[in-house]
Amino acid sequence: MIEITQPAQEAIKAAIEGAGQPVAGLRLMVQAGGCAGLKYGMALELEAQPDDASLTFGEVTVLIDPLTREHIEGTKIDFVSNLEGAGFTFDNPNAKSACGCGKSFC
Repeated sequence: MIEITQPAQEAIKAAIEGAGQPVAGLRLMVQAGGCAGLKYGMALELEAQPDDASLTFGEVTVLIDPLTREHIEGTKIDFVSNLEGAGFTFDNPNAKSACGCGKSFC
């Protein structure tokens, strides 16, 4: 379904450990918005929903709702640090186009 690189797994694990409470995992979402029409979102989720796909990558659980699944099939998620800062990147083969920041697509 998706690929999450080791650096991204480590960043997600650090966020979960820093939450201060037990979480079910990291929710990946696609929402309307951004400069290209759709944008990626991430949030720590306290509990999974019945229709979520629950994927495990190392020590990290990722939750994906059915609508998001169809938009991110085959996506590679990475975490990069450079002179401009640090953050997650999404390499989505389903995106027809993307904005310059890499955070939204259509």
